[in-house]
Amino acid sequence: MSSVVVMLAILFFASLQIVWVNGQAKATPPCLFIFGDSLSDSGNNNDLLTGAKCNFPPYGVDFPEGPTGSDHLGLPGYIKPYPKATDDVIMRGINYASGSSGILDETGWQVGDRICMNKQMERHKEIVSRISQRLGEAQAKAHLGKCLYSIYVGSNDWMFNYFIRPTVMATNLLPQGYADKLHKQLTTQIDTLLGLGAKKVMMFGLSPLGCLPILNMIQTCSPPVNEVLKMWNDKVKGIVDTYNNKAVSNSFISTLWIFSTQITYKPLFKQAECVPFSIPCQDRNERAYWDQEHTTEAANKILAARAFKAQTPTDTYPMDISSLARL
Repeated sequence: MSSVVVMLAILFFASLQIVWVNGQAKATPPCLFIFGDSLSDSGNNNDLLTGAKCNFPPYGVDFPEGPTGSDHLGLPGYIKPYPKATDDVIMRGINYASGSSGILDETGWQVGDRICMNKQMERHKEIVSRISQRLGEAQAKAHLGKCLYSIYVGSNDWMFNYFIRPTVMATNLLPQGYADKLHKQLTTQIDTLLGLGAKKVMMFGLSPLGCLPILNMIQTCSPPVNEVLKMWNDKVKGIVDTYNNKAVSNSFISTLWIFSTQITYKPLFKQAECVPFSIPCQDRNERAYWDQEHTTEAANKILAARAFKAQTPTDTYPMDISSLARL
């Protein structure tokens, strides 16, 4: 996927201030670390040789601070991308996400440079080391244990590697076999994150890719594609159960939000409007997709609200973000 930095103003943390909700005081985490792809990229791809970046108009037209940045969780200001990781910035967290990246190293090679999940974990290791040098080992461990960690990745592994431009590796595997390969790599990456002090991890399930305009240009969704994604989301749910049940540490809790096909958007299946320097559509508040691959601010507000406070049992598992933040 190309990097849609504008969405980060309201993606999964938009309007998620954990200060007062329904008259009750909520804990504000000291920091937030973000891993993933274009749905979370806040500028990590800006200086890369890649087609997966959007630091040009009209991206950012609805974001008051311009076409770059991520949102916050009661933190002072937006979470900065890795290239802006000054010593003061890293205490509030870092955004490592990279447009077109995936769980596998090779994912997204078709569009150019990107920062795969393994590389994102390497960068986080460096940041953790810098925090430890600044605070000392014991205080750094306590600090990092209170932070929230977001992992929202996998869309490109399925879309680029399997459905649109399948690699040789992917074409030799049935969906279940390919899912097993992704599962193995992702759990290794989670192990790395936990080993670096993470205690509260948000694992995001994938949206119904069969409804993306790039895969389906008519006003319906593709049931076969969405069935594959349901299978993958079930696997992600299993990852959550595995870690919670084996009690990696006394305080580690993970949560999951599956972007369910039951969540209703106002339909939009048109050609992409957001080519460089084009004029964006005027009715984007009534549309589900901003371009061929990424949801609009209006859609993201719905998704963010349900991630923070679940409306149905299928929204989050085993708890929503508001509950996770209080632990």
